Amino acid sequence: MQDSHLYEYAVIRAVPRVEREEFLNIGVILFCKKAKFIKVLFHINEVKIEALSNDFDIEQLKCNLTALEKIANGAQDGGPIAAMDIPSRFRWLTAIRSSAIQTSRPHPGLSLDLEKTMQRLFEELVL
Repeated sequence: MQDSHLYEYAVIRAVPRVEREEFLNIGVILFCKKAKFIKVLFHINEVKIEALSNDFDIEQLKCNLTALEKIANGAQDGGPIAAMDIPSRFRWLTAIRSSAIQTSRPHPGLSLDLEKTMQRLFEELVL
């Protein structure tokens, strides 16, 4: 029988107007230390974002999310944080901040298939 993997995930949120504390779920980060797994998935629903703020810079949001993805993947062009080990990258990505992109607190779970779990969380929480 296959072992379950203990994982952590956080929801990525777009916060068009930080002072209002309104947000939209736009992505998920899933991390498993034992499997050395980290992945970011995101989807930007421009119509919903514009409903909260018509002057939000969606192009900048896309650039920032691409940077988060590069950090998670450990890409060479992801800067010094992308060179950190996987647990450190996850902790940095999920650190509490007051900006236009925020994450939920990390939540734990068990999974036999991390890719399937990632897709399920993405579909349930973002799409």
